[in-house]
Amino acid sequence: MGRLFGTDGVRGRANDVLDAQVALDLAIAATSVLAEQSPSRRMTALVGRDTRISGKFLEAAVVAGLASSGVDVTVVNVIPTPGLAYLVSELDADFGVMLSASHNPMEDNGIKFFARGGVKLPDDIEALIEENLATPTPRPTGADVGRVTRQSKLTELYVRHIVNSLGAKKPLKGLHVVVDPANGAASRTALKAFTKAGAMVTPIHHEPNGLNINEACGSTHLESLQEAVVRERADLGIGLDGDADRCLAVDESGQIVDGDQIMAILAIAMKETGHLHHNTVVATVMSNLGFMKAMEAHGIVVDTTKVGDRYVVESMNTHGYTLGGEQSGHVIMSEFATTGDGTLTALHLAAQIMASGEPLSSLASVLTRFPQVLINVSGVDRTRANIDAEVLQAVKMAEEELGEQGRVLLRPSGTEPLVRVMVEAETQERAQQVGESLAEIVRLRLALT
Repeated sequence: MGRLFGTDGVRGRANDVLDAQVALDLAIAATSVLAEQSPSRRMTALVGRDTRISGKFLEAAVVAGLASSGVDVTVVNVIPTPGLAYLVSELDADFGVMLSASHNPMEDNGIKFFARGGVKLPDDIEALIEENLATPTPRPTGADVGRVTRQSKLTELYVRHIVNSLGAKKPLKGLHVVVDPANGAASRTALKAFTKAGAMVTPIHHEPNGLNINEACGSTHLESLQEAVVRERADLGIGLDGDADRCLAVDESGQIVDGDQIMAILAIAMKETGHLHHNTVVATVMSNLGFMKAMEAHGIVVDTTKVGDRYVVESMNTHGYTLGGEQSGHVIMSEFATTGDGTLTALHLAAQIMASGEPLSSLASVLTRFPQVLINVSGVDRTRANIDAEVLQAVKMAEEELGEQGRVLLRPSGTEPLVRVMVEAETQERAQQVGESLAEIVRLRLALT
């Protein structure tokens, strides 16, 4: 078996790569490793899932593995990933297990572990769990086996928390919001949160049946949300993904507002209220050049990380920053959450519309996106992308040619013989021209022999 853990837990086709036996073994191995990180007492864990049909049998396997290892398990049932992370911290559990494949198709599923405090496991702990998969572990018997309880109403604690983060009572009163939870984990919680905050809510794609999660809906398919916002004459639309750890928005005219624009709006507002620590926002190298320039214009520093929300969170935790995220809609507000939270982000975005008195289109105009071209060059030696002299020279020349009105980025894949060439420029045509030229040089110079 190859490495199980990827950049965001274990993920794969349910009942194929990720079957009940793998889920059981992972739960047992994780308990063995995490027991060494916790105080010498009976361990407790929370288990949640999204709405995929495979979630129930994988949940059963995980719960069996935990309880047979002596862990007292509380099954929360369907809950957003950030909701489970919050409850792990709030209820002082030793760890949490979330069953979800986020924005992936219904056929996939995943297992994600949260350590005490509701934070993602570091790479070295995940590696230890994999090493322990093949190690026989002593099991308790009699009264020492774990207890299993179900408490679906714990989701109310999470909803109350994110609504209270807005401060004022019913701060969204008078706002009309279309909410698309992608038939996923937030199909109830997101609607409750916006309603409790005082908004008028029009829900779409909020009736999960185990098969329709992420199906032509949510943050990865915003077309029906755009249509609904215009049709309903709403103030904005919110598109979540299957486990609701990210969101994108649609303004009152039906235009998409991406993660960079959402972060820009929140960063400026947080700076004005003194909540943007060190006047810094954390973003990945894939954030648009327009975002960088907008932040510079408002006196906000951008701390740039590698692609992946775990790297954003790592920087935020290390330096005490309060806002970070990705263009894809993972936004972390560390004052209220340990991980990306789509509903929390959406609530605060909506609150800015109310506080400013401006429509979302006006708030989003603070950022002018530069046209971006991304070309995947396959069949190449990715390890030489950042050392080949001719490739480096070509990148340097492209950067000099574009000047401050463009940007070039080469990103070698972490797993495939592939290099991603990203170019931003003032026009789409210019970005395409420079991107294709660089891609051809990468293809010729790094071709596998």
